[in-house]
Amino acid sequence: MKSAALELDRTDFRILEALSSEGRMSDVALGELINLSSTAVARRRRIMEEAGIIIGYSASLSLQELGFSGVVIVMVELRSQAEHVLDEFEREVIKCPSISYCGFISGDTDFIIMIHVSSLDEYDEIYRRELSNLPNVAKIRSSFVLREVARRSAVPIIFERGKKQARHAG
Repeated sequence: MKSAALELDRTDFRILEALSSEGRMSDVALGELINLSSTAVARRRRIMEEAGIIIGYSASLSLQELGFSGVVIVMVELRSQAEHVLDEFEREVIKCPSISYCGFISGDTDFIIMIHVSSLDEYDEIYRRELSNLPNVAKIRSSFVLREVARRSAVPIIFERGKKQARHAG
């Protein structure tokens, strides 16, 4: 089933909103929360999983408590944007164990990378061991996050749109 073909209603969005904050919620508890039988919740959840709307469940880890108190945002500019250059960089960056996120972006930077570190010395090691060995790199710029302001697993606008869609459909 394709997610584009799946029409979500207000109840589906309420299920998604609840699961986005508590992914381990049972179908019984979820049904009680949204006033639906656990069987109906299980059916809707399964349909959304099969459609690729719900792509998995995971634990949220406190990187702070695990000793990773620093976040480094790294901007990488490549020597060229030729397809084979981009492909080679992407193949190699995926192999870097210190990188938690990498995205190809528009603008004067080609890639943005997020790295969690325990110290500046650790970042220096990562820079020397991983980043400086990536292929076709022309420039690397690093910025250190001073304070985290917001972190969301699901952005609230998703659920607001769901409520609007449900109002227009009903």
